[in-house]
Amino acid sequence: MKDQDHILQNLDLDRTILLEDIPHIDLYMDQVIQLFENTFGTSKRNDDEKVLTKTMINNYAKGKLLFPIKNKKYSRDHLILLSLIYQLKSSLSISDIKATLEGINKRIVSDNDFSLEEFYKSYLQLYKKNVEEFKTDLDMKMKDVIEEISDRPNDDNEYIKNVLLIISLTASSFFYRRAAETLVDELLTKQNEQKEK
Repeated sequence: MKDQDHILQNLDLDRTILLEDIPHIDLYMDQVIQLFENTFGTSKRNDDEKVLTKTMINNYAKGKLLFPIKNKKYSRDHLILLSLIYQLKSSLSISDIKATLEGINKRIVSDNDFSLEEFYKSYLQLYKKNVEEFKTDLDMKMKDVIEEISDRPNDDNEYIKNVLLIISLTASSFFYRRAAETLVDELLTKQNEQKEK
């Protein structure tokens, strides 16, 4: 089993789009893709994986995950939403992401008092905390695996440790995803109730 530092180094968890990374001018799609590739490119699993493509962006726009784009240019708010979509798509379906961000998109368009940048700052603070919590949790899971099999002699202990750690991490991921989906379902219920009024 690799040590925690090796695993964390490959994850590159500190990479995210900060507000200071987002230009104060609107960008064309190719520039948006380049920004995401420069930010998240090192965290790709393999070279064939794409961080963001024109097709993805077009599908997000058609699916109304983003408020309308003007003159084929993307504003700071669009880039913030794309960053949130990038994070959400690893765990949620496109329809769940749409449901999650629908109220945010409405506020951007109609509520002059709503600041997407302030909302995003809150997200970034929580992201930092989540990274630290993950590091602690990963360390604990690794120790749990070692403790679990410590009294079992086995010629292939490294393999068994890795498989147990993979299963443990996957179980935790499932628990978090299901909790998020439960909250999305509650959002959908409230949205449907408001539409019926």
